[in-house]
Amino acid sequence: MDSSEKEGSGATGSLPPPPPLPPNVAPIKAEYEPAKKVLRVPMARKGLGSKGQKISILTNHFKVNVGTVDGHFFHYSVSLSYEDGRPVVGKGVGRKVMDKLHETYSSGLAGKDFAYDGEKSLFTVGPLPSTKLEFPVVLEDVTSDRSASPDGNESQKERERKILGRMHPPKTFNVEISFAAKIPMQAIQNALRGQESGNSQEALRVLDIILRQHAAKRGCLLVRQSFFQDDENNYTNIGRGVLGCRGFHSSFRATQGGLSLNIDVSTTVIFQPGPVLDFLLENQNMRDPQYLDWSKAKRVLKNLRVEVRPSNLEYKITGLSDLCCKDQMFSWKQKSTKNENGEAETVEITVYEYFVTHRKIQLAYSADLPCINVGKPKRPTYIPLELCTLVSLQRYTKALSTFQRASLVEKSRQKPQERMRLLSIALHNSNYGAEPVLRSCGVSISSNFTRVEGRILPPPGIITGDGKAFAPKNGRWNFNNKRFVEPTRIESWGVVNFWPRCDVSRLVLDLMRCGEMKGMHVDRPFGVYTEKNENGRLSPVGRVDKMFDEMKSESNVSPRFLLCVLPNRKNSDLYGPWKRKNLADSGIVTQCMAPTKFTDQYLTNLLLKINAKLGGLNSMLTIQQPRPFPVVSRVPTPSSMIPVVSRVPTMILGMDVSHGSPGQSDVPSIAAVVNSRQWPSIYRYRASVRTQSPRVEMIDSLFKRVSDRVDGGVMRDGVSESQFNQVLNIELEQIVEACKNLDENWNPRFVVIVAQKNHRTRFFQQGSPDNVLPGTVIDNTVCHPQNNDFYLCAHAGMIGTTRPTHYHVLLDEIGFSADELQELVHSLSYTNQRSTTAISVVAPIWYAHLAASQLGTFLKFDEAPETSSSHGGVTAPGAIPVPQLPWLNKNVSDSMFFC
Repeated sequence: MDSSEKEGSGATGSLPPPPPLPPNVAPIKAEYEPAKKVLRVPMARKGLGSKGQKISILTNHFKVNVGTVDGHFFHYSVSLSYEDGRPVVGKGVGRKVMDKLHETYSSGLAGKDFAYDGEKSLFTVGPLPSTKLEFPVVLEDVTSDRSASPDGNESQKERERKILGRMHPPKTFNVEISFAAKIPMQAIQNALRGQESGNSQEALRVLDIILRQHAAKRGCLLVRQSFFQDDENNYTNIGRGVLGCRGFHSSFRATQGGLSLNIDVSTTVIFQPGPVLDFLLENQNMRDPQYLDWSKAKRVLKNLRVEVRPSNLEYKITGLSDLCCKDQMFSWKQKSTKNENGEAETVEITVYEYFVTHRKIQLAYSADLPCINVGKPKRPTYIPLELCTLVSLQRYTKALSTFQRASLVEKSRQKPQERMRLLSIALHNSNYGAEPVLRSCGVSISSNFTRVEGRILPPPGIITGDGKAFAPKNGRWNFNNKRFVEPTRIESWGVVNFWPRCDVSRLVLDLMRCGEMKGMHVDRPFGVYTEKNENGRLSPVGRVDKMFDEMKSESNVSPRFLLCVLPNRKNSDLYGPWKRKNLADSGIVTQCMAPTKFTDQYLTNLLLKINAKLGGLNSMLTIQQPRPFPVVSRVPTPSSMIPVVSRVPTMILGMDVSHGSPGQSDVPSIAAVVNSRQWPSIYRYRASVRTQSPRVEMIDSLFKRVSDRVDGGVMRDGVSESQFNQVLNIELEQIVEACKNLDENWNPRFVVIVAQKNHRTRFFQQGSPDNVLPGTVIDNTVCHPQNNDFYLCAHAGMIGTTRPTHYHVLLDEIGFSADELQELVHSLSYTNQRSTTAISVVAPIWYAHLAASQLGTFLKFDEAPETSSSHGGVTAPGAIPVPQLPWLNKNVSDSMFFC
């Protein structure tokens, strides 16, 4: 308002002052309410990319038509309890009860089929007769009767049934079904238009639950959205009584091309079915039962299900007998003999005698082995070992060994054409057209792979130290006759040898020769230290400490770099202690190796890592070459290859969280953030690594003051779509806070991209046995209906079927075009300094993954958890303390130690 309005207007003049306050009255201050922050949401797609050679490819999405859009799914809550009111908590019981309910009370459900999730939710198309229904359900607790007795002895089979009946009598369950919500089927169409809501997610979830129930009724093992059938053709032995089991994942997806069913090959691990003794011998790697560790056997068998012959009935193992079969006694009521009261006489008899003499069952090897206990602890029921067979499809949930993991990965791969064949068979055999709930909502699924349009982006030009630029072929190049762009000098270095058979003298000479060829001067090492035989019997930490003591006693040189020769390639137990001793305690850059042959190719790959760790630069993109650099270019250099990044000061952050292996639920997760340094370079990074609670994917300490240090803490890996809002409103907000902590007036603009590897979309070249070509990008048809996402296969898939990376652009405050962002991501896949190939995910994310994995080995060998846990944080009251990683020594904290 203007000055006249401030002073009043018209004849009244200025307003009178307010009246004075009485002395006993305190003025009430208006409370200040800060402006609420606007929550960020993932950005919408601005357009499609157009650059690159167009190509028609197939994908493992199958088009879904939904005939009914005006109806509703009705959601009901299910409560299961025993007769005495106790809630049912056992897994697997719910499906049996609900199947029996549907069989018994079809009329009470108005003849409706339903989809049950196995826990507390049930869905129907249209309403049930009432908003609340109650049913008593009687369930015979006989697990299964798969086939008739092999010997045809029905009386024996009935006798076994009676024994089982006494152990597990029929149970009555009370089932309450209560209306919970109504979900419009129109929500599916809304999702396809990009209008996602809670209803649309629930509607798609209902369709997924229908598929899970369909698989359960076919006897499949269910693991989240994957199902596994009992078929020996799907099994592969990965050692120690564990099998890899091939199955299939299926889920409904809302895409630009409409609703689709995404089906892919999936793998889980199960216990080896068959005779229990065979499993135990395989599990403990033994040939003779007399050497089995029965304490270990008892632990591994507990709660597994066995089928017992000759009745073919199933039991759950509760333990093993204390004595062997020929010595283990039990009380048996011998009906053929009556006591003076006319009751069956109870006699003490061995398990062996009972089965051989009274059951007439020949036992070949059970006499000297413990018996399987399938009864209760106080009322055991013993069965000879050789009569017990492990039931199939029992999931193995313990952590796999390194060998088992490697074997599973190797044996689970399929070439593209084989994968397509398996998926076609799976869709045909699933017979979804016969699923009654799908039929009732008019859902039909095409049997054809969806065709999409892809584009092949040209590779960025690469330049090396001799000034020659070249275009990688098939996502690969080599350093033959090429020099590093910025080679360092390897000086003040030594060799530590934990492998006595290594010819260290030859290794040193070959490394010096190969280094000179790359323009890298390698001094002679100040010392070579080979482990003494007697030290090999110490613990891994003890061996490392002893080696350092011997180095200090023999030389007064402070090493800048140590080359460490390990005795084995895979997961050496020396690796973690060695890395910790060097990086945290001593501040020495180190490179580990475990070669079988010192080829020039091997040594070149080794020098790539060493040069990057010591601050050198191996190769760079032609678009980023410094102008004074003399260049002989054989490739075109598009001006938009690295848009904005080279012209405006830019920092690239890569973030990743590394978890323990499946089965290791108590192992802390390791969060790592790397940031690019020395702009305009996009090749050098610094890492910050922290521990956090197990299995937590979000990084919970991106900004945190500790002893005057600030955690910096945007390319992001491993986040599911349900967590995108957390990335934007929690993680990004902490990064903004860190920026403000450095300068209150600093307002950087952000681009936030999430890279997903753990998804099920695959692409295939029609009629070709090969994978799609490196640089293949897809941003249509199977992408999100509204959000800004795309798939990129930057690398050459040499083994199995290429898994594309699914990039989601959540925020773009700079204003990239679709082509610019896709080219930026593609180019960053060629900047990994430790390899001469395009990698499957951008280099900063890969660096974060490497940093998290490497420092994670520190905790694996921590011998003082009581002290390390005192430094850790606790994420919630009563949570297990998370041990904190030791600080990196200042001499290496700024290096690319993770390369």
